[in-house]
Amino acid sequence: MADQGDKGADDSPTDLPCLEKPDSPSGSPPTASLSSLMELESCVSNLSLAHEIVMNTDFCLKPRSPPTGSLEGKAIEIVHQAFWDSLREHLNSEPPNYNPAVVLLQDVKSMLQSLLLPGQVRLRSQMDEVLDMELIQQEVDHGVLDLHKRAGYIISTMAALCAPVRDPEVRALRDLKDPVELLREIFRILGLMNTDMVNFTIHNFRPYLLQQAVQYERAKFQQILDKQPASLDNTIAWLKSAASEEASAISARPDSPSIDSQDAVSATTVLHRAYIHLLHWDLQDQKYPETVLMDRARLDALGQQLQVLVLEAAVLLLIQAQCGSAVFSLQGFVGKLRRSVTALLEGSHTRDADLRGALLGLGETAVQQVKEALSGLGGAALPRDNQDLLRGQISDLWKHNNPVRTLIGERVQGFLQAMLQGGPAKRSPELVPALRLVSAELAELGTAFGRIVHFNRTVFGPFYAPILRKLLFPPGEAAAGEDSR
Repeated sequence: MADQGDKGADDSPTDLPCLEKPDSPSGSPPTASLSSLMELESCVSNLSLAHEIVMNTDFCLKPRSPPTGSLEGKAIEIVHQAFWDSLREHLNSEPPNYNPAVVLLQDVKSMLQSLLLPGQVRLRSQMDEVLDMELIQQEVDHGVLDLHKRAGYIISTMAALCAPVRDPEVRALRDLKDPVELLREIFRILGLMNTDMVNFTIHNFRPYLLQQAVQYERAKFQQILDKQPASLDNTIAWLKSAASEEASAISARPDSPSIDSQDAVSATTVLHRAYIHLLHWDLQDQKYPETVLMDRARLDALGQQLQVLVLEAAVLLLIQAQCGSAVFSLQGFVGKLRRSVTALLEGSHTRDADLRGALLGLGETAVQQVKEALSGLGGAALPRDNQDLLRGQISDLWKHNNPVRTLIGERVQGFLQAMLQGGPAKRSPELVPALRLVSAELAELGTAFGRIVHFNRTVFGPFYAPILRKLLFPPGEAAAGEDSR
């Protein structure tokens, strides 16, 4: 295998992104100015937001509010209160000073206009007429401004533009007589309406966003790479580890082909192995591949679900081996047992000590439920030796090299690999009976995992291709190989 540190551009296809600036020393990005760092932060923020909109079907923006009782919240409250107190002083002075209110009316007009659709020309024209800022300023200069009249039009317009969920709040504005409180509530509700409009736009334009997302994310990541050439270091290490494991796995097979052959290690199988690694990633390890970082929370959650499914299937397999299939055929037994397993294993995935304690408790619970089931069947009680053996076998599942846990894990990994390959169902490995009991959850997990993988490969395939070629093909060989896309 070629050394992954060889990042020369000579053997890379010209249509693929450049992985490194020619004048940038490997691993040491150039010193960045404050403006370039701010630009980079904006680029990352936009990329993350766009990715979340595409991947999270339930995505919606929510008005930002600091935690209750926080220092930030208190500071914002003090500043806002000071602003509105100042406005009250201006309006209550003799004669009233409406100039600050005029500035607020201009802001209200701008916020209302931002809620209009392009086709609402008549309403926009009417708004310009009623909220004519030059006319309002003349009324202020002559001391004849009717603030409540303008507020009445604003409230009516808000009622016409707001989502049904905002109707009660908009109606309540008509009961406010204090002009300061009225303006304050108008601004608050307009902020909510603006968020509603953004979410409405996201929902209705999602198909278009999906069409544009791949090119957008790819271009944004290239911008990040241009500014920070080391932004693929973790990705290279991630793929290199998967390639090494794939080569070792091939070498260990009987009659395996030479790993020097181009066909020995496939870029696709390496990439699939790398993706499956993400489901078993150490939560404390910060060297996460940069290209998958935006999906880390989703993949970590799937990894935790997968661990629980593997343990659940292992427990079911052990119980079935000790007690036979008769207990499993008892109505309600499997469902009750699975609920107990899920409840006891919840939150135990972060530390081995927590998992070990949870499995000790689970062994006792499983034995008790088996005894109750056998009693209900009218059969012989489970011998004490078998009870102790079952407890011990379940408690030993905390070990990562436990043979039962390893067997189930390998079958699950094979199942996920088959799903990623997208072949016919017959290519899926035969599931052991215990795994068939969790097949629905496993299929659901595999579908969610496959969706993340498919989108990631589509976006970042051009970045993975040159890395995989350098890893899988010795220097000087033809660059033609299997594209990772």
